[in-house]
Amino acid sequence: MAKRAHVYISGRVQGVFFRMSAAEEARRLGLSGWVRNRMDGRVEAVFEGEAQAVERMLQWCRQGPPHAHVDTVLDVSGEKPEGLAGFEVRSTA
Repeated sequence: MAKRAHVYISGRVQGVFFRMSAAEEARRLGLSGWVRNRMDGRVEAVFEGEAQAVERMLQWCRQGPPHAHVDTVLDVSGEKPEGLAGFEVRSTA
């Protein structure tokens, strides 16, 4: 069953390859969606795919890549999957 997670990640998550690492992990898990930096210092991401893979991605987000320090992962899910194709790194919003 498809699931969609829309999350905001705060902490030391910019300038530490968080977006690129998240994109690699999402692709490895077979997820679609996107990730981008926010002007307020957070990272925002949408992950769509099999529920178990989305949950694994959320677990990854709680730690992030080696140089990141994640304080919180705010999941604002409740959105229906849109059927996104592929995973992209977007420009800062």
